[in-house]
Amino acid sequence: MELDSTDKKILQYLQEDSTPTTKALSLKLDLSVTAVYERIKKLERNGIIDKYVAVLNPAKAGKGFLVFCHLKLLQHTRDYLTKFEKEVIKLEEVLECYHVSGDYDYILKIVVADMTAYREFMVTKLTTLQHIGSTHSTFVINEVKNTNIIVL
Repeated sequence: MELDSTDKKILQYLQEDSTPTTKALSLKLDLSVTAVYERIKKLERNGIIDKYVAVLNPAKAGKGFLVFCHLKLLQHTRDYLTKFEKEVIKLEEVLECYHVSGDYDYILKIVVADMTAYREFMVTKLTTLQHIGSTHSTFVINEVKNTNIIVL
């Protein structure tokens, strides 16, 4: 789907704050409410708008300890990859998991309350998954940039 400048403006506004009404957006865009509504529905139908969510502050929600865990599997067979991915999806502490190239096979973004909670997570959950060869944890000292906004 080709996005025109109005579609891009709508997406920019919605990425910054998805709570305004179509009427409020129509005033910003100098379009009718119906036109804005139809454009948003088209963006949703085409999968450009995937979902609407509330973004939480992890520290205020009691999950202020952020860790990136690099992980190697014992082998790179389809069976090992598939089994690991099915299991890691179930771990609530893991916010994101990426299959990557390079020295490690996966990078996991993990949030927990503190170092004690991370150790507990590693011992009782992550390292109990089959086929894990090794892990390397990197602890976040300070968040410099964190955004969900994709500039179009």
